[in-house]
Amino acid sequence: MAAVISAVHGQEPSKPGPMQSQGFDVNKLFAGSCGWCHSKGGREAGKGPMLMGTELTDAQIVSRIRTGKAGQMPAFAFTDDQLRAIVVYIRALKPE
Repeated sequence: MAAVISAVHGQEPSKPGPMQSQGFDVNKLFAGSCGWCHSKGGREAGKGPMLMGTELTDAQIVSRIRTGKAGQMPAFAFTDDQLRAIVVYIRALKPE
């Protein structure tokens, strides 16, 4: 897990983008799994909270995704590469 977090820390792309080299597009992954509750790609609250500007640490984000939150968010079984990409995606969110 530490490798996942340390690989993400410090990466701030200008905007979320596809990760085709990893065999998936993080925008599609987020939209299909997270976008149901985190509106406007995570930029606004919906059923779930706004993710843009979150004060959660990378480790807390990964933990929440993996374990979920009882009665509020299901757990997701993403790969380490997918988790890394989602954290980078969340950190890069800017207003549209």
